[in-house]
Amino acid sequence: MNRKRMSWNKRGHAHPLATETTGAMVLENFLRILGSWALSIVRSMGRMLLFLSSAVYFIFIPPFKFGLLLRRIRFFGAKSLTIILLTGAFTGMVLAIQLYYTLRKFGSEALLGPAIALSLIRELGPVLSALMVTGRAGSALTAELGIMRISEQVDALVSMALNPMRYLVVPNIVAAVITFPLLASIFDVIGIYGGYLVGVRLLGLSQATYFSQMESFVEMKDVSIGLYKSLSFGVIVAWVSCYKGYHTDITGYGAEGVSSSTTSAVVTSSVLILIWDYFLGSVLL
Repeated sequence: MNRKRMSWNKRGHAHPLATETTGAMVLENFLRILGSWALSIVRSMGRMLLFLSSAVYFIFIPPFKFGLLLRRIRFFGAKSLTIILLTGAFTGMVLAIQLYYTLRKFGSEALLGPAIALSLIRELGPVLSALMVTGRAGSALTAELGIMRISEQVDALVSMALNPMRYLVVPNIVAAVITFPLLASIFDVIGIYGGYLVGVRLLGLSQATYFSQMESFVEMKDVSIGLYKSLSFGVIVAWVSCYKGYHTDITGYGAEGVSSSTTSAVVTSSVLILIWDYFLGSVLL
């Protein structure tokens, strides 16, 4: 306790005025720390938005790097196909089991097909496929760019008068925008057939009922909503992963800096996917 600012009464207790002053100092320090934290977040958001705007600008400026784009499509798409197939199949199976016993309580087992299809197409397909690709491809992309940054390969591109954004960032964003809707579509189809295996083959629901009700309830608007979500999730994952890897030198050098950037990229991308999914869901109803 600061004795210079504290006064004492005759009984040896702290004076009320001094206590109020100490409380005001604590509140002032808390507000200063809170303001500094808020400003750091705003600065980081500003840098990320500038990074994205620069990448979008170079997307439309030739020459276009089609060779790099094809390699990035393979990186995001083909190499993520196995995990998408497994996750989609078991997601559909779990949905079939849970929804069947829920619908049976209301005598609506015939609606199992459309319930699975709508859940996958509108929500679970885009979100879960994006989260799976984030864990597999987003983390690898951040680590790759982070290693290039700390090993000064990015500086070498600059010294050769080559724009790192054009070679390292733009192909990844374009490839993510192309592959995420395709992966989400594969996830939806596999999930629907996974639900078919459980609902029809295991639980005894009619095959005609499963697919005919689905055709009646699923509309083109539902497919469009899933498509819009997948496109935006692709931008988010590629943007955050490239930014965190490109600016690894901010978090630190060496293995620790790459590890911190990779962890931050996966966590940030996952949280943004869930937040953006809520806002799109509320707007595109």
